[in-house]
Amino acid sequence: MDKKLLGHLLSLFTILVWGGTFISTKILLEAFSPIEILICRFIMGYIALVILSPKCLPYEGIKREGMYALAAFCGIFCYYLFENMALDYTFASNVGIISSSVAPFATVIIAHLYLGEGERMRTNFFIGFLFSLVGISLISLNGMELKLNPLGDGLAVISASFWGVYSVLTKKISAYGHPVIRTTRRIFFYGILFMLPVQLLFASRGGYGALFEPKYLFNMVFLGILASAICFITWNTAVGYIGAVKTGFYIYAMPVLTVACSVLVLHETITVMSAVGALFTILGLVISEWKS
Repeated sequence: MDKKLLGHLLSLFTILVWGGTFISTKILLEAFSPIEILICRFIMGYIALVILSPKCLPYEGIKREGMYALAAFCGIFCYYLFENMALDYTFASNVGIISSSVAPFATVIIAHLYLGEGERMRTNFFIGFLFSLVGISLISLNGMELKLNPLGDGLAVISASFWGVYSVLTKKISAYGHPVIRTTRRIFFYGILFMLPVQLLFASRGGYGALFEPKYLFNMVFLGILASAICFITWNTAVGYIGAVKTGFYIYAMPVLTVACSVLVLHETITVMSAVGALFTILGLVISEWKS
């Protein structure tokens, strides 16, 4: 199969799975703190990667190890920590829509500055992003109308910005020529190291005993195995095949699935304002991808 086509298919598959992660995390927050979810999720994902590829990457010097550690700090630690904290304050649908609007824009800006002409910005991308900003505004206004804490929306924006940095770093890492499973495993390793000390700053919500309950175990396995171990492989592979910017555009497609899951699983109320906001983000994707 052509690598570009495969890259697009892998991006689509990853986003379809990630669209439901906000819901699973929201459910897990009933019994676990944000950092407890992260640690359990990524340890589970790391074990799965070890099973898939037992051989470790060789040590290649402080510069490359620093690149892996920086990717882990941005895309594993900061992105997911801020996302989980945001879900503690606002609707899962809000976080999904804001993340899928901000992350592609951050990716384009950072890729243009860091990767140069290989990741060029187009006028239609900025037009599309303006539509996304309208969507964010509608969702935020809807939240204020429902008297939600606006801190959640702000944390979602910060989280999405870190994802933009991560996407660009993985594009750079893909040029090292190592198998994606092994590089992803190395990134997970550093991510877990960042998480462990931070756990001391968060109060536990009962420890990990709740994992014996089927509802929480199912959602943690979904996050750890499918959404982390498998989808980080597919995402990082897609970035290597079609670039950080084109892969990032697929993030725009998450709101529809996230909003639908929020209604069906969490029974969240989706108003006309938030529905129009979701529509604007999809229009942003179409406009951004339009070939002039």
